[in-house]
Amino acid sequence: MSRNFYILAATLVLFALISAGMALIPSSFQPGLPANGSLWRTVALILLLAGLVSGLVGIMSHLFEQVERRSEESRRRARKKRRGEI
Repeated sequence: MSRNFYILAATLVLFALISAGMALIPSSFQPGLPANGSLWRTVALILLLAGLVSGLVGIMSHLFEQVERRSEESRRRARKKRRGEI
């Protein structure tokens, strides 16, 4: 599950870098595209923030999966230990 969030974060950050690069290109090289540099910078900022949030969600879901897996393992060990002692 967390791998999907990592892929989404990487994709959003890539598009943010492309948008930031578009803000640096002069408007004569962008026929038919929005030539306003502040629009490109705003889109880049929004995409970057979305990518960072997606990466954070991926990290948190990975941590929770790890905690759940370890607690399940400790429950199995405790159950096995109780059955062996009875």
